[in-house]
Amino acid sequence: MTKLVRRYRALPIRARLAMLVAAAVAFAVAAVSVTCWFIVQKKLYGLVNEDLNKSSQHPVAAGQVFDMLTTCPQKPSAPLSGLRARESLYSQLVKADGTVCVASNSLGVVKATPADRAVAANNAERDGILRDGTDSQGNDVRVLTMPLVVKTNTGLQVFPGAAWMTAVPLKNTQKTLSDLALVLLLVSGVGVVGAGAVGLAVARAGLRPVDKLTEAVERVARTEDLTIRIPVDDDRDDEVARLSRSFNSMTTSLASSRELQQQLIADAGHELRTPLTSLRTNIELLTRSEETGRPIPPEDRKALLASVKAQMTELASLIGDLQELSRSEGQRGERVQVVSFQDTAETALRRARLRGPELTITADLQPWYVRAEPSALERAIVNVLDNAVKFSPEGGTIEVLLDGGVLTVRDHGPGVPEDELPHVFDRFWRSPSARALPGSGLGLSIVARTVRQAGGEVTLAGAEGGGTVVTVRLPGAPTPPPETP
Repeated sequence: MTKLVRRYRALPIRARLAMLVAAAVAFAVAAVSVTCWFIVQKKLYGLVNEDLNKSSQHPVAAGQVFDMLTTCPQKPSAPLSGLRARESLYSQLVKADGTVCVASNSLGVVKATPADRAVAANNAERDGILRDGTDSQGNDVRVLTMPLVVKTNTGLQVFPGAAWMTAVPLKNTQKTLSDLALVLLLVSGVGVVGAGAVGLAVARAGLRPVDKLTEAVERVARTEDLTIRIPVDDDRDDEVARLSRSFNSMTTSLASSRELQQQLIADAGHELRTPLTSLRTNIELLTRSEETGRPIPPEDRKALLASVKAQMTELASLIGDLQELSRSEGQRGERVQVVSFQDTAETALRRARLRGPELTITADLQPWYVRAEPSALERAIVNVLDNAVKFSPEGGTIEVLLDGGVLTVRDHGPGVPEDELPHVFDRFWRSPSARALPGSGLGLSIVARTVRQAGGEVTLAGAEGGGTVVTVRLPGAPTPPPETP
């Protein structure tokens, strides 16, 4: 059985579908054929029983019964007038002791059974008994045994000690049933073979879109061409159509992901080129000074080393930003927990005050809890504050407010032109007026991604009187229980 299951599973889908259709049709045809055969059998036997009952409706003349009992012939002879017998029937008397007296026009002799003798002995079965039996030649017959009713001058009387047996041969009935079984068998075989052929044709037609999908997948694997699409009828909504649409959506997403990846690599390479070029130039100057023995003035040397340090810091920040952007959604989802938005903002504020000691940073933070990754949320708030610190004038003020899950950071810097606002959250985008300032152009992009993954939204707009306002909205989360001391 296990080998058959393995062989079945190893077959192509078309063959399996054709086999399943053929098996289903075979089961249905077999059930219908068997039911039909039994119905016809019951109907034919009903007609035989009806024929027997009609043949036994009239009583037998008393004189004729006495003649049969007196002579008791054991085989048919010349016809006796007045007997209810036909050439197609078996007609005979059976005594209580089992002796059989055959009518002259009977087809033959039917073997008597104890049930027949019981009817003859006590006439208990007034309606008679119907049974299957055999004649003396072994042929199957249908037998009706009834109490012997004779017609006398005083009326109808039941003759004691004997019963009348009437039988009909079943040869024609059995032949009809055999022929019917053969016809049903042939029809069933033709139906199963036809069902298998139709099932195979239906499987081929139904799996044609799957073949196209397979060809498309193989072509994508071979050529890595993600622009391949499978044509889908908009009116169709079956499983194959949904599978084709899903494949098209997948290749579209993969193509978009590849395009974004290539764009990220190109932008990262462009951004890395500037600090690396500056580092290389500064290091070459320091190396040449050592090789030629021409010392660089202390102030210039100090400026070169400061530039190298700044470029190294910028490279480290850029690499950290790239690592943050490259992390998958699954890696982020494993670290999500309920965190205090207020505490995270306070931690970010302490870092912002260290980076802008000459600035005044005011804060009004109300308690709020959110579901987010703690380190990612802190980095996002730090990026927002760093952006405000970088563009604030010396001695300026930064106003921070957290109320009802809405964090606003307002600076008094030069602001962002109206036409540049749609691009502030794009990767590596930097305002032309800020390209001389340090930064990779990834800070606000990381902010947007972190806030979006936490289920919130972030916006940047111009503020009245100059400067910008960054607004971060995050949905609330259940307040965690207090820690047990």
